[in-house]
Amino acid sequence: MELSLNLYQSMALAVAVFYLGSFLKTRVRFFQRYCIPSPVIGGIIFAVLSLVFYEFGILNLTVDTTLQSVFMNLFFTSVGFTAGFSMLKKGGKTLVIFMAAVAALITIQNVCGAVLCKAFGLNPLMGLALGSLPLTGGHGTSSAFGPLLENMGVENALTVAVAAATYGLIAGNVIGNPLASRRIRKLNLKSRGSSDVAQEAMDELKKNTDVTEKLDVGKGTLGLALLFTATGIGTLISMLFELAHITLASYVGAMLVGIIIRNVCDRRDVKIPVQEISTIGSISLNFFLALAMMGMKLYQLADLAMPMIVILLVQTVLTGLFVYFITFNLCGRDYDAAVLSAGHCGFGMGATPNAMANMDSLTQVYGPSAKAYLIIPVCGGFFTDIINSLLITAFMNFL
Repeated sequence: MELSLNLYQSMALAVAVFYLGSFLKTRVRFFQRYCIPSPVIGGIIFAVLSLVFYEFGILNLTVDTTLQSVFMNLFFTSVGFTAGFSMLKKGGKTLVIFMAAVAALITIQNVCGAVLCKAFGLNPLMGLALGSLPLTGGHGTSSAFGPLLENMGVENALTVAVAAATYGLIAGNVIGNPLASRRIRKLNLKSRGSSDVAQEAMDELKKNTDVTEKLDVGKGTLGLALLFTATGIGTLISMLFELAHITLASYVGAMLVGIIIRNVCDRRDVKIPVQEISTIGSISLNFFLALAMMGMKLYQLADLAMPMIVILLVQTVLTGLFVYFITFNLCGRDYDAAVLSAGHCGFGMGATPNAMANMDSLTQVYGPSAKAYLIIPVCGGFFTDIINSLLITAFMNFL
C-alpha cells in the first residue's frame, strides 16, 4: 500500500518521532552514555519500521520534507550568530593550533574516504559521506550535505552519511578516553586546576548559548527576524557561487552572513538576542533531524554494507592515531593536551556533547582542565561546523 503524507501530517509524525526518542533516551542508559540525539533515536526506530513494512509489502510511506530545508538553514544560521570572534582571543594560541589540527583531521578523513571509495569502485564523492561529513560533522551536517551529494549523482549518500554519523557517536566515546588515559599515565601528567581566563571565556560562552532563561517575545521575534534576514541574504551569496560554478550547501552563505552580523554588532557594542537565536536554532535542529531521519531508506544500504564497515573502521584507526600523536603533541604534550585529545576524539568522530562526555569522565578521575573546557565547546560547538562546511564544499568541487 502506498501512502503519502502532506506537510502538516508529516510534521505531526516528526513530533511523534522526536518525543519517542526523548522518552527512550530518559529510559535507556546506552543512549545517554553515547549522547545520541533524541530525534536520531526516534528516527532510527521509524526507519527500521519503515524497512520492515516495505520488505513485507505492508506499507510504502512517503513524507513531505518541505520544512526540512527551512529548519536546516535556521539551525546553521544560528550557529553563525553564536560564533563571536572575541572567544577566539580568549582561547589564545592553543585554540588556534587546535583549530588547525581540526582542519587537518577533516582533510585526512575526506581524503581517506575518497581514496577507499575509489578502491571499492564507488564514486569518490561517496567518500565525503563516509568522511568528515558524518564524523566531524555529525547528523546535522550529514543531513544537510547528503541530499546535495545525491543531487550530484551519489546514490544513497544521505542514508550512508546518517548511518556513519550514528556509528561515529559511539566510536568517538569508545576510543577517546583510553587513548588520553594512556598518555596521562605513561607521561605522569598532572592537572593544573582552573584559570581565570578560561573561566571568563566559559562565562561568555554560557551567556551566548544558555537557553534555560525565559524567552522574551520581543527578543524572540527579533532573533527570528535576524535569522530569516541572514538566510535571505545568504541565498544571494549562494547564487553568486553558482554563477562561478562552485557547489555550495544552501546554508553556508546564511551562516557566513550570521557570523558577519554577530561580529559587526560586537564591534559596535550592539546587543543582539543571541540566547533567543540559539534557542530557535536548537528547536530547528530537533525537527530538521527528525525529518531527515524519517527520509532514510535502510534497504538501500545492503550493497554498501561491506565497504562502509571497512572504511569506517579505517577512519576510526586514523582518527585515533591522529589525536594520539598529532593533537596531543601540537597542543603542548601536557595534561591539558591529553584532555583536549579526548575531546577531539569525541567530536572528531561524533559531536560536541560526546567530546564533553569524554572530558567529564576523564577529569573526574585525573582532575580539571580549564583550557580544554574552554577550547572544546568554542571550537567544537561553533567554528568546527564552519571549517568543516567550507572544506567539504572545497572537496565536493574538487572531486
